[in-house]
Amino acid sequence: MSSHPDSRADSRADSTAESQAAAAPRTGTRWLWFHKLSSPPYAFRTSGKLRPWFLWPALILMAIGLYGGLVLAPADYQQKDAFRIIYVHVPAGILSLQVYIVMAIAAAVGLIWRIKLGHALAAAIAPIGAWLTVLCLATGSIYGKPMWGTWWEWEPRLTSELIMLFLYLGYMALRNSFDDVQRADRAADVLAIVGVVNVPIVKYSVEWWTSLHQGPTFSKLDAPSMAASMAWPWVLMMLAFMLYCAAVTCDRLRTEILKRERNASWLGEQLKELKP
Repeated sequence: MSSHPDSRADSRADSTAESQAAAAPRTGTRWLWFHKLSSPPYAFRTSGKLRPWFLWPALILMAIGLYGGLVLAPADYQQKDAFRIIYVHVPAGILSLQVYIVMAIAAAVGLIWRIKLGHALAAAIAPIGAWLTVLCLATGSIYGKPMWGTWWEWEPRLTSELIMLFLYLGYMALRNSFDDVQRADRAADVLAIVGVVNVPIVKYSVEWWTSLHQGPTFSKLDAPSMAASMAWPWVLMMLAFMLYCAAVTCDRLRTEILKRERNASWLGEQLKELKP
């Protein structure tokens, strides 16, 4: 399979989002934000500006959260110091699901409304979700050895999270199996949308089936399962993971836009502005 790019078609497509943004007031100011967000030039500029505002707070919060979780928080009366792995394991697990939801929504936007930025965001964020899933599974196995006596158990939560990893890997492999970007987008987007059914399975697996995995700890608002001295480092780590993922998404989205818009006239102007 091979692609046959049409430079004139690319130029027209590159200017479509900008012309839509200019025409938005004629169709209603309420759609102006939508036209701006769907514009690759606007997304390229905005993600570059937002990246440091995500990255530096993430690093600061992560340093404080790790120190609080590994040094300041008291040991659990049953699990002892082994419980400290939750400060990495739980944020990674939660974000592995959230990133997949974002990927599926972006894929749906690109597939249904044919917005190029939706395809780009889905492609950019998939590796981030895959690495978060790997981190979740790895830390879960490290925790499981002293707690359960085994590195791995085919119980509902672990199995469904492993399926989540296969969905991420399948999405990336399917996208890379096509030379034509548009065909790759369509095929991979369908898989992303179908695979979203696994998200509630992962989340509620410990409630729907008998599982070795402990139940939800941080969602029990009426009866918190963790002391405040243990919980605050986790809150900081959760925020740090979210901000760090946002920063990496900005980087990857800009890279994906560069790949897809390499022949666009606006990109040359943007790169000239970045030169000192």
